[in-house]
Amino acid sequence: MSERVVILGGTSGIGLAAAELLLTRGNEVWIAGRDEERLERALKALDVPAAKGRTVDATDEERLAAFFAEVGPFDHLVVTLTANGGVTSLADLTASELRRHHEGKLIPHLLAVKAALGTLREDGSVTLVGAISSQLSAAGLLVLASANAAVETASRILAAELAPRRVNAVSPGVIDTPWWDWVPEAARTETVAGAAAGTAVGRPGRPEEVAHAIAFLVENTYTTGVVLPVDGGARLGVQRG
Repeated sequence: MSERVVILGGTSGIGLAAAELLLTRGNEVWIAGRDEERLERALKALDVPAAKGRTVDATDEERLAAFFAEVGPFDHLVVTLTANGGVTSLADLTASELRRHHEGKLIPHLLAVKAALGTLREDGSVTLVGAISSQLSAAGLLVLASANAAVETASRILAAELAPRRVNAVSPGVIDTPWWDWVPEAARTETVAGAAAGTAVGRPGRPEEVAHAIAFLVENTYTTGVVLPVDGGARLGVQRG
């Protein structure tokens, strides 16, 4: 049976890959993001009547309310929003950078879930997207790790608070997506590969690999309160000679 899925952050990267996969499984999928041009490209790439989209700033409570009112009753919410960059030491940390990442990650995740509750099915699901930096201790990850840990912790709390709705999170590792656009183009391939060199599988992940995990959490009706790593084993600390 076709279900309706809303993906905030669904115009590129992991969110777009999840939209593609969930459409192939017969769902109607609404994607949303802040950038009109990126939304138009995403809808053109999806190119099916079951794919719909709107521009939404998920930090704006009024815009979120209007968006969910337009979507109407739906079955599953996926939130993949994040801010680029954020690799910094404590010595170089600024208040503006710290705010930017929490305003680009934790705040829109929680506001989106709150805004969705009026129309989200009573036994539907919410899937948030953190990152494996929440479990790592490498220098420079202070901002990223704290923002992602907050999202992943929130998913477990919301699983209890919003039951019987299911709430889970995916925790991706180094995934080759537009998140890396903060790296100069000439250095991007080397930077992404270097970041993934310490994973057990020895390579960056692909957006569609995270999309499969999202689809599992959307579809499995007996899974809730889970933070699912999709990190190629980054959290294992594999050392290569």
